[in-house]
Amino acid sequence: MAGRRQDGWTGNWPIKVQMRWRHLCFAVLMLSLLGSAAAVVISSHLSRGQYAQLQKLEAARDDARARWGRLLLEESAWSAPARIESISIERLEMRVPDVHDVEVIR
Repeated sequence: MAGRRQDGWTGNWPIKVQMRWRHLCFAVLMLSLLGSAAAVVISSHLSRGQYAQLQKLEAARDDARARWGRLLLEESAWSAPARIESISIERLEMRVPDVHDVEVIR
């Protein structure tokens, strides 16, 4: 029993310690692999959610632009000079003055 010590070691301790380090390194690498895979899944989930929100906001923007265009058309229709003239004649009984009724002040 020359190679055996009293504390139970067989004398080839660098191999056992090296095997422990390999197992520890393997465990650390596996944990880091699982962590990075979870981070990829979470980030892709969040980006899909944000993209869906972006699509909703773009649809709302397009609807607002279309409504604004319709409002501009309606405003131009209500403020057309011919329409204002016809309403002033019908409701307010206004008329365009004759040439003889106009006085030029200098």
